[in-house]
Amino acid sequence: MSTSLNPTRDEAGASAGLRPPPASLEAEQAFLGALLSNNKVLERAGEYLRAEHFTHPAHSLIYDVCQRLIERNQVANAVTVKPYVESDDALADLGGARYLATLMGSVVTIINATDYARLIHDYYLRRQLVGLGTDMVNEAHDNDIEINATDLIEAGEQRLYDLATHGQYDGGLTDFSSALRGALTMAEAAHRREGRLAGVTTGLVDLDRKLGGLHPSDMLILAGRPSMGKTALATNIAFNAAKYCLDEADEEFKGKAVAFFSLEMSAEQLATRILSERLEVSSHKIRTGELSNEDFDRLLVESQDLNRIPLHIDDTPALTVSAMRTRCRRLARQHGLALVVVDYLQLMSAGKLANADSRVQEVSAITRGLKALAKELNVPVIALSQLSRAVEQREDKRPQLADLRESGSIEQDADVVMFVFREQYYLERAEPMRRAEETEDKYMERHQQWLERCDKAHNVAEVIVAKQRHGPIGNVRLFFDGLYTRFGNLEVSDDPEGPDF
Repeated sequence: MSTSLNPTRDEAGASAGLRPPPASLEAEQAFLGALLSNNKVLERAGEYLRAEHFTHPAHSLIYDVCQRLIERNQVANAVTVKPYVESDDALADLGGARYLATLMGSVVTIINATDYARLIHDYYLRRQLVGLGTDMVNEAHDNDIEINATDLIEAGEQRLYDLATHGQYDGGLTDFSSALRGALTMAEAAHRREGRLAGVTTGLVDLDRKLGGLHPSDMLILAGRPSMGKTALATNIAFNAAKYCLDEADEEFKGKAVAFFSLEMSAEQLATRILSERLEVSSHKIRTGELSNEDFDRLLVESQDLNRIPLHIDDTPALTVSAMRTRCRRLARQHGLALVVVDYLQLMSAGKLANADSRVQEVSAITRGLKALAKELNVPVIALSQLSRAVEQREDKRPQLADLRESGSIEQDADVVMFVFREQYYLERAEPMRRAEETEDKYMERHQQWLERCDKAHNVAEVIVAKQRHGPIGNVRLFFDGLYTRFGNLEVSDDPEGPDF
């Protein structure tokens, strides 16, 4: 090609004593020539290639005009593009409108146009990496009292992740035959399991039956009002999943770890809960040292057995999504990762890069980040969430999707939404009082009915599956022992109001 490109230093990003940034002006010329000769080239590159990916500003302008003309179902060639670019100074330096004809005239074939587009995109990412590295060096040298080194690392990793997922050209539409083959492969694998779980177990038979296990890449929301047992249920599930990966899992999950991010309780408190549940000793007695010698010996023996459980707890307060992603990647690389649990969502921070103007936007950024984490690492993510006080104002205290607090994006982004509900909690606080005009017999009748309801609800909890993208919704009844904060399988199966499968 006879025309010589000599961009200024600012345009090329070079300065005295430094290497010029990565670029291939020849690839840009070859691609634009192919595009001007045959507009169908855009069908293969337009999804990820944008005007700002070109090094020379004249090339950016030409590509932008071509894109807009083609989107309007008009032909983009040297003649139709000329009126929109001929007055541009960047093009004037290259010979003006004649440069368009030069581009078209130099094309030998359009077969390699896609390769040229990918090369342009690759060099753009390399230039962005150079700029990102420069920014990180400058920020590291700045002494800002509000920002520590850990914040800089997390911000840098977030920008690297955003760059890594920016403009990927390996996605796009998939023909139905390919999708069908994937579906058949999944169905065959499910058939070979002969009814066994497709994902990680919760350790609760009825809940596993409803969910089919905890599936990779799913984000599950576990919500409830305070004192309903959200943390207890999440802790039980995390421990059961970790024990399953240690002893019973197939090759897919064998030996993998479970990550528990506890933003509310310390790691020691969670470990105490697990010990309490395993030993059937009140956690209060463990904390206050009221254990008998026999119970203390049992505690030491049990703790040695629990040392093998691949459960990893992080109790860093106000953790950001980017920091969580960093730690999950590290754990996945070192041990493999089967499940992530977050307790709880509203205590997380979206980080400085979220640009959230309100709490609703911040929560939305957090849920999007957790869903992206589930898909990136291909693991189920269980995030606990608070509910609004609207529940308390209703006669029926069972939660609904509308009760999710602070953001509709929680319901939108989640693959599964579950609520924990214990009627016993509300009944115990609603003992009927005798009314002034009420007879003794009438009061005793009402009180007896209340006692019967309390007895029926004693040690019973419900998990209400209010949303499930890939399965049925309904209620699952579980056993709950408040003394040891333990959930288990409810053995009563002949109750007409029993589990809804």
